[in-house]
Amino acid sequence: MSEILIAGPAGRIQARYLKAKERNAPLAITLHPHPEYGGTMNNKVTYALFRTFADLGFSTLRFNFRGVGCSEGKFDHGEGELSDAAACLDWIQVQNPEPRQCWVAGFSFGAWICMQLLMRRPELDGFIAVAPPANMYDFSFLAPCPVSGMILQGSKDEIVTKESVAKLTAKLTAQRGLYIDYRVIPEADHYFTNEIPVLTSHVQQYLTAALNPMAKIANG
Repeated sequence: MSEILIAGPAGRIQARYLKAKERNAPLAITLHPHPEYGGTMNNKVTYALFRTFADLGFSTLRFNFRGVGCSEGKFDHGEGELSDAAACLDWIQVQNPEPRQCWVAGFSFGAWICMQLLMRRPELDGFIAVAPPANMYDFSFLAPCPVSGMILQGSKDEIVTKESVAKLTAKLTAQRGLYIDYRVIPEADHYFTNEIPVLTSHVQQYLTAALNPMAKIANG
């Protein structure tokens, strides 16, 4: 794994990148939680997502939003952070010009940015949104949501209400041709304290099926 600096719209973006060995490997970027509440690319959930993608053979990138760590600039309430994510997606696509698939994942605030990126970038094939803050931010831009994906939440999330995420999921599921794999992890709080292995297991299971749909059909 190498630390890199990516040219972003507000200056350099600090990132960590792991390139897959396989040619035409799928790629993914992972987005961290709110910068003003301690969110960084080293957040445990963000790192778990990064590691899971890498273990499944993805070329994978995680990065610090502007103003976090060694990334230049300052917090921009979402608009600038979306531009940062787009710049990082551009960078990893240049490094991997013919990926088999292209994914984005995010945790909390990062999930909100993740789902906005879906609307801007038609090349994205899927998403993982962990504890999307549907009680804090407007997700009505997902009309329609362009791709299927996974939404995860802890049953004891004290920050993002379970009702708001369930309502968001129901709205997305009602869209024609869209499949949302919605899972609630028992006993997990917002930060998935002591539940990271369970979170990882769910994401790994979902991605394995998404990458190999014919295997899923063959196994019934």
